[in-house]
Amino acid sequence: MILDTKPSVIFEKKGAVGLITLNRPEALNALSHPLMDELEKAMDDCAADSAVRAVVLSGSQKAFAAGADISEMEGLSSKEMRLDPHLSRWDKVSTFPKPTIAAISGYALGGGLELALACDLRIASETAVLGQPEILIGVMPGAGGTVRLARLLGRAKALEILWTGKKISAREALELGIINRVVPAESFLDEAMKWAREIAAMPPLAVMAIKKSVLSALSPDYPDHPKALKLERELFYDLFDSEDQKEGMKAFIEKRKPKFRGK
Repeated sequence: MILDTKPSVIFEKKGAVGLITLNRPEALNALSHPLMDELEKAMDDCAADSAVRAVVLSGSQKAFAAGADISEMEGLSSKEMRLDPHLSRWDKVSTFPKPTIAAISGYALGGGLELALACDLRIASETAVLGQPEILIGVMPGAGGTVRLARLLGRAKALEILWTGKKISAREALELGIINRVVPAESFLDEAMKWAREIAAMPPLAVMAIKKSVLSALSPDYPDHPKALKLERELFYDLFDSEDQKEGMKAFIEKRKPKFRGK
C-alpha cells in the first residue's frame, strides 16, 4: 500500500507575507485533524518569524474549505468531542497577533467559513459560496460561527443564516459585511496578497497593537467601554518606546518615506 505523503497545507514566504494554502483538493479542503495540525504549525512558524508581517490564508479556486471532515466526527459522543482539542485550532487563527487575510474562492462552508471569519480581513472571488449549514446535519457551528456572525451581522440576520443553513453568494456576503471585497475569480489571491503587502509595509509593532486593541474592544473580557479605551491608550503610549515611532515621525518631519524595522 502506498501512503499519500502530500502535505495538506503548503506554506510559502513571499517577502514579508506568509502564504498558507490549504491543499486537500480531493476533499474540497475539508478541515481534517492532520490538515489543522499542519495549519497550526504554519501559523506558529509565521508568529515566530519576525520577517513575516502578514499572513494570507487561501485554498483553491474551487474551494477555500468546504467544512470540517464529517467522517472524523460521525459516531462520536459529546464526551469524546470535549476531549478532542480540534476546535481550539481555530482559536490559533483568531488570536494570531499579526494581520491575517482570508482569500476565498468557491466553497467556504461550516468550519471553512469559521476559519475565514477567524481572519481579520476577507477577500472573495465572484464564485465564492458561504454558509453555516451545520443545522442540516443536526448540529451547530462550534468553532466560532455563531459568535462571529452575531457580532458582524446582529441577532436577526445571524439567526436567519444559522437556522436555515442557507448558502449566500459573495455579493450578498459583501452587502452584509461578512467580506471586505469581491473580485474576479482569477485575481482573488493576487488581491489578497496586494492587501497583505500593503499592511506588511506598515510599522509592524503599531499594526499588532491596533489589532490587539480592536480585538479587546470586541471581547467579552472588556464589556465596559472605558476598559477597552484604557487598553488602547496604554498600547498607544507603549509605541513611543519603539524605533519605528521615532523613524516614522522623523520621516514625516523630514518629508521622506520611513523605513520601518519592527523594533
